[in-house]
Amino acid sequence: MSEASSTAHELMDLPVGFERFHRRRYINYQLNRAHALGFADREELLAAASRVRSAADCVVVFEALSRQAAAEGRAVHATGYMRIAEFFTPPRSAEKAERYRRYRRLFDDLVAGGGVVRHDVPFAGASLPAYLLPTTRSPAAATVLVHGGFDSVIEEFYPVWQRIAAAGFDVVAFEGPGQGGARTLSGLTFDHDWEKPVSAVLDHFQLERAALVGISMGGYWALRAAGREPRIDRVVSWPPVYDLLYRVPAPLRGPLRTMVGHRRFMRWSVRTRARLAPTLRAVVEQTLYLLDSDDPVDVVDWFMGMNAEHLGSDRVTQDVLLMCGEHDAFQPPSLTRAQAQALTAARTVTVRMFTEAERADQHCQMGNLDLACRVLSAWLQDPGQVRPQDHPG
Repeated sequence: MSEASSTAHELMDLPVGFERFHRRRYINYQLNRAHALGFADREELLAAASRVRSAADCVVVFEALSRQAAAEGRAVHATGYMRIAEFFTPPRSAEKAERYRRYRRLFDDLVAGGGVVRHDVPFAGASLPAYLLPTTRSPAAATVLVHGGFDSVIEEFYPVWQRIAAAGFDVVAFEGPGQGGARTLSGLTFDHDWEKPVSAVLDHFQLERAALVGISMGGYWALRAAGREPRIDRVVSWPPVYDLLYRVPAPLRGPLRTMVGHRRFMRWSVRTRARLAPTLRAVVEQTLYLLDSDDPVDVVDWFMGMNAEHLGSDRVTQDVLLMCGEHDAFQPPSLTRAQAQALTAARTVTVRMFTEAERADQHCQMGNLDLACRVLSAWLQDPGQVRPQDHPG
């Protein structure tokens, strides 16, 4: 049996441990992302990282690795390395769209025969990409909707879908406007009002009840949707954003809000800082791409748009699971704590803080995704099964 067909039926292996592949934290996290999701070989990543000095090098190095892995019949690694190359390709380049299409073709080959069915969900005169992965159990316990965040594509979370399906649920994995194929192929730009794509997905699959799992920044949008879409009966924020201003001390939040109102200054500040900091430049470019904008101040507006008032936590009445890592550099525990306190109308709220001792303390538990998926699946089966992990600090 080929690697592709065997993997389609079997759970992909998820390695344990967050590695030091590269000296630059941003590149290192992205390489760990591919590794933790089971799409990259550790030794190949170490060797490849030694040839990488910049994000642009990642494109050349990993595109070549993808072709080599494909020629050797290693479908998992061919898919994963093409995703890395696609990720580091500038968002508005013609090469970005072409690499994305090659990545999707590799993914289609990888999951062929494994029961995955692609759907195009009608939305705003275009379509949202979605996949249905039915459980092998009969009957299914329920349906779980899964989506990603800021710069993800839904295919990279395939090992997460697999584990949810193995736990007895039908899985619908989808992208909203601004994400993955919804942006690259359909031209749909981003909207923080996530109840719109969620409702479209529920309508398309004729679902009267479903759980919703939002990964990374998707943790914010999932809670926003749950507060406005009654067909969502439980929701997972993995991890919460709540309000990005809660990353700073309370006395600074007011002055920061005032500063954002100085548009010319903010435009100059974003441009200047992006030129000096490669990681910030990548964030700015990605945000402008998902908005289809050329104005740097729109980046500030986009991030500030994820706030407590827009979220409306008091509207969430479902069972809620909040998952976070104690050393998450992107969405730190302070946001999780604020989110938990704001869910005043939720039926139940469970906070699961993953620790360094569990090797799951990084963003989205890259380093021990199998543990995170076990916690997630247990909670989906019964919210009372999951006990909070005390935060040591």
